[in-house]
Amino acid sequence: MKICLVTAFPPSRRGLNEYGYHIARELQADSLLSVTVLADEIAPETAELPEFDVQRCWRFNDLWNAPRLLKAVRDIKPDVVWFNLLFSTFGKDPLPAFNGLATPALTRMTGVYTHVTLHHLMDNIDLSHAGVRAQRIYRAAGSIATRMLLAANSVSVLLPAYRRTLMEKYRGENVHFRSHGILSARPEYPNFELRGNPVHRILAFGKWGTYKRLEQLIDAFRIFSAQLPNVKLVIGGENHPTTPGYVESIAAQVGDNDRVEFTGYVPEEELQQLFASATVLVMPYSSATGSSGVAHLACQYGVPIICADIDDFRDMANDEGLAIEFYRRGKPEHLAEKIIELVQSPERQHEMAEANFYAALRMTMPQIIRRYLRSFDVHQRAKALEPISRFRRLPAWIPSRSAIFRAAAPRWSPWM
Repeated sequence: MKICLVTAFPPSRRGLNEYGYHIARELQADSLLSVTVLADEIAPETAELPEFDVQRCWRFNDLWNAPRLLKAVRDIKPDVVWFNLLFSTFGKDPLPAFNGLATPALTRMTGVYTHVTLHHLMDNIDLSHAGVRAQRIYRAAGSIATRMLLAANSVSVLLPAYRRTLMEKYRGENVHFRSHGILSARPEYPNFELRGNPVHRILAFGKWGTYKRLEQLIDAFRIFSAQLPNVKLVIGGENHPTTPGYVESIAAQVGDNDRVEFTGYVPEEELQQLFASATVLVMPYSSATGSSGVAHLACQYGVPIICADIDDFRDMANDEGLAIEFYRRGKPEHLAEKIIELVQSPERQHEMAEANFYAALRMTMPQIIRRYLRSFDVHQRAKALEPISRFRRLPAWIPSRSAIFRAAAPRWSPWM
């Protein structure tokens, strides 16, 4: 089977580049597949990852991404085109973003099986936290873009509630729920000796400045650090592309406090060290944009999670069996209380860490990719049978072959 994967892809740092990398890596491991990554453009002097077939054929915030992608698909002639998408994958400005989201429907019109993995829905995004002013226009455009995406042969979403929305509100067909999954094939049992030795590391990780914000976490830190002398706050990650300078402004607020560490961008190979030594992951979000990749990283390394009480994350925890303590959103004192309780309870730390580790075992990346490939294979088999199926399903006004043959054959009689 020949697959084209349309995604942001390392060394690009655009949204979902890490997830796209892990999809491609698992597909590459299957010797029966031919995989080409149709990725976003990067600086010419940047080296590509050597083990992948990558064509940099689209550019972030460009109006001509759809024809470029269609040309690449036409040249490669794949069996499946798989899109790994956010609504902002193709641009931060409305027109290039909207045009790019039309590409799956246009690809299907060329006769190629097209699948979309959609990581969030516009219906569930709090646009005020994203700094959007003309929210009604964005909502209307988002509704049209959602219907365009549903014109693909099939769509996967990462929360069951999103599947219900697409089927009930948009009358979507062939919509699947598939877990986000962890980014590893073999998660390692947590090494508890790394935690609280010599201090408990309270980790927050992400791209900061939109719905992932740090102000209330800093307020909570001032409360729990006064009661817990052996804790350190570690803030991993960088600014969201739309909020340059945000992390630097937060760092200026805490000054040279040696109990607060800002790591900046964390390369893939350093994630294990960052997460494995954390006592707890904190998700101080004001809203959600789908299933959390950061929460699944915590599961991969067996880390307990404390999270703002947001419906999407409660659904994620219930559906996947994740151990998450929820605090009242917008209440830093309640967050501080939850952190103090967990740090002071080694038994609860072990219980939550093991629960998240065992949840990770149920959703490794190879397991997730196999589910996709099974659905693609079913389509391939059905397509191979299409000529037979069409012959069998003749219109009612055409006589059957047996009737034609009976009419044409000479009638036999014993008197002949």
